[in-house]
Amino acid sequence: MPELPEVETTLRGISPHIQGKKVADVVLRQTKLRWQVNPQLAEILAGQEVLSCRRRAKYLIIGFATGILLIHLGMSGSLRIFTDGDARIDHPDKHDHADIVFADGTVLRYHDPRKFGAILWYEGIAEHHPLLEKLGPEPLSDDFSVEYLYQKFKTQKRAVKLALMDNAVVVGVGNIYANESLFKSGISPHRPADKVKKKECAVLVETIKSVLQRAIETGGSTLRDFVNSDGKSGYFQQEYTVYGRHNEPCVRCGGLVQKEVLGQRGTFYCPNCQK
Repeated sequence: MPELPEVETTLRGISPHIQGKKVADVVLRQTKLRWQVNPQLAEILAGQEVLSCRRRAKYLIIGFATGILLIHLGMSGSLRIFTDGDARIDHPDKHDHADIVFADGTVLRYHDPRKFGAILWYEGIAEHHPLLEKLGPEPLSDDFSVEYLYQKFKTQKRAVKLALMDNAVVVGVGNIYANESLFKSGISPHRPADKVKKKECAVLVETIKSVLQRAIETGGSTLRDFVNSDGKSGYFQQEYTVYGRHNEPCVRCGGLVQKEVLGQRGTFYCPNCQK
């Protein structure tokens, strides 16, 4: 699944191409995604100008005068930009489910083989949308602080990795980046969250921010079908220290990286380096 760095990479890729432009048409080839796409989307958006493009958690938010378009990439979704005259505009693939066509000929295309993503129209403030209103702070924001995380952890006895992956605690720290951040912080993914000391929270907050920032700088991870708006894969995967390295030598101690299933997700860790 595309995680926060992949979504941020996508945002940065598409924003310069659609910000300030007017929608000419919307072509829907498939409306049955995770939730039904509004079949009247072309009529709703026709003539409207893109006023803003931003991200909240793993959601892309495209702002218009009368509402927002909320886009989630699901398990395998991606957004591509095509400029006027590109022959591929007239030859969509079988999994190219929607095009937003702008007045200058630019096309924003939604591609999703598994159809677990979402394209939702909402006539209201983004923060009031049911999918967004109860989310925790952004991990790269000042709101995600040592004191905040320590207070959140104090009341939770579940495994620290599960707490980190809870969007009500902090958004966007998905499976890959939770594994990587816990390893770099020396914290076992199994340790109860309320047993993480404040000084360890300080290390963890700093590490999460640096890991995510590095992933954004390198264009995200190569995950199944994920590509950025130029059709290129990210290469943060080349820097994984534990994720996907089951039974390979730990980069610190040389012991073997272990894998277990925690909260139905693959959890990679070094039992020697993480306590």
